Amino acid sequence: MQVTQVGAAFAVEDPAAAGSWFAQHLGFGVLVDLGWFVSTQHPDQPDLRIDFVSADHETWVERTPGVRGSMIALVIGDVDEQHGRLVAAGVPILKPLVTEPWGQRRFQVLAPGGLVVELVQPVEPDSAWMESQGLGT
Repeated sequence: MQVTQVGAAFAVEDPAAAGSWFAQHLGFGVLVDLGWFVSTQHPDQPDLRIDFVSADHETWVERTPGVRGSMIALVIGDVDEQHGRLVAAGVPILKPLVTEPWGQRRFQVLAPGGLVVELVQPVEPDSAWMESQGLGT
């Protein structure tokens, strides 16, 4: 599997406060703030992004024994192939394969130590959804 980018996402009670803290104290800029999801980026390292997701949002895994609230996302080229491979290997799937309107095809698995691993493939976003979020296309 060829990984093209690594992302980290953390389940928090207040994503906006977490994003603002990273901006104020660590120099990150807020790229996207949807309320339930905030993505930050470091200005010196455009590929360095840290995301915050409301712990009770539907995109985050349900509270699962052993899951501690941290996730690493790996951006890959063929998420369907990897999904099939990991299902066949018996890896616990936490979130099923889904295509999101914001331009991701993704699924989540449980890794040792309670870490959530999300495998993500960029896809064309839904222009109507993007417009409805004030993001344009």
